[in-house]
Amino acid sequence: MSTNKTQSNTTAIDKALAIIGDVHILCIINHLSDKEMRFTELQRAIDGISPTTLTNRLRKLEKENLVLRKEETLDKISVVYALTDKGRDLVPVINEVGKFAMKYVRS
Repeated sequence: MSTNKTQSNTTAIDKALAIIGDVHILCIINHLSDKEMRFTELQRAIDGISPTTLTNRLRKLEKENLVLRKEETLDKISVVYALTDKGRDLVPVINEVGKFAMKYVRS
């Protein structure tokens, strides 16, 4: 690989990690890969995340067009979060990181 191509790839990876290189963000994407979820469902599913941290991470994911915030009205207004197509494109990447972790990372 040429130096320019390597440099461009490194820059792209750095930018991607600036968006998704947070354990909470990876957990959010992972949980939303199966279904839409409400804020409280996500908070219960992600061990140890504070409401403030979850709010900040969801806003970041919305800004990056990885997660969609949808308001639903049944009896009262309810908000659910779902992955966008862009967010769903990350699911195989997260699955591969999980496979790597299972094989090489000792707890």
